[in-house]
Amino acid sequence: MLTGRHLLLIVSGSIAAYKALELARLLRRDGARVTPVLTAGGAQFVTPHALQAICGEAVMIDLWSLEQEATGGHIRLARAVDAVVVAPASADVLARMAAGLAADLAGAVLLATTRPVLVAPAMNPTMWAHPATRANVALLRARGIGFVGPESGEMAEPETGLGRLAEPPAILAAIRALLAAGRLAGPLAGRHVLVTSGPTHEPLDPVRYIANRSSGRQGHAIAAALAALGARVTLVSGPVAIPDPPGVTVVRVETATEMLAATEAALPADAAVCAAAVADFRPAQAAAGKIKKVPGQPPAPIALALNPDILALLSHHAQRPRLVVGFAAETSDLLENARHKLARKGCDWIVANDVSGDVMGGSDNTVHLVTAAGVEDWPRLPKPEVAARLAARIAEALA
Repeated sequence: MLTGRHLLLIVSGSIAAYKALELARLLRRDGARVTPVLTAGGAQFVTPHALQAICGEAVMIDLWSLEQEATGGHIRLARAVDAVVVAPASADVLARMAAGLAADLAGAVLLATTRPVLVAPAMNPTMWAHPATRANVALLRARGIGFVGPESGEMAEPETGLGRLAEPPAILAAIRALLAAGRLAGPLAGRHVLVTSGPTHEPLDPVRYIANRSSGRQGHAIAAALAALGARVTLVSGPVAIPDPPGVTVVRVETATEMLAATEAALPADAAVCAAAVADFRPAQAAAGKIKKVPGQPPAPIALALNPDILALLSHHAQRPRLVVGFAAETSDLLENARHKLARKGCDWIVANDVSGDVMGGSDNTVHLVTAAGVEDWPRLPKPEVAARLAARIAEALA
């Protein structure tokens, strides 16, 4: 039951908008308070009067209403509710959400909210299958946005396919799960997944360290994508300058030794994804004070020691996760090195990528999924879409 819950229902421009009236009726019957927001497109399919009559509250339409903004407006709407539901969510709304556009009230609320967001897409099957829509969906999933549907069935046009709005009872069930568990029930619900991300910093002295150029973007996107599928995610992160992904437990570390300790502390787990770029070596002894230059003398030699091999240790651990995924960042002989790494480490999959270009710190990635069965070549994709694909494969493997 949703008794005592306050929901914001955004109705956007889709022929399926008429089902939002039934959804609002079910939500209120379940005990929820429903505040409606109607986009300009949504108003082409349902009237504000009908939506207001069903919800029992004034319909919010205008971002520029002086009366509404004087009492907090879109910021109040965004934060006074327990969750935001977009049903139906048109292709245009998904694109605007992905881009962070806030030209209308719905966009401003979605950009300002810190509450869980559930979207129920509805559009023509060709629009749903379009690469732009797929990229937007992957990006939103990686940010922790929940999805219910779309379903396959008859469309308003004389055709059948995937793009039909999920039925109101299914949307109601997803909202209940979202609020009951803090995340959407999904294919990874009840699973615990461990993810490592970012670089490690190995101190030379109090002010210097050995590191690499990893930004953590790929690992953090993977953690978000797994959480969006319902997993309980522990993210062990080295030092990064990006926000924590929503809906995950973040453990911050500096060194490889600390990362190993944090990963072992997070066990048991159903799966582990070792996306962190862990430094292979560390100074055998960090200097207590800053290492100074001595004029006329060469720099003092730095003795290096091997860091722990976290991927190999997890792959052979007494509490080994059922699925262990490693990354191979290479600058040459990519697939050959990845296959050797798969055998040497004892993990189940290797995600191989060539980092000789702008991958480290960049927004896109080209990866190859290497398993005992062979190699899957994925196209160049935004890192959130790589994450969404990998999360889906993990869900399949653990099913």
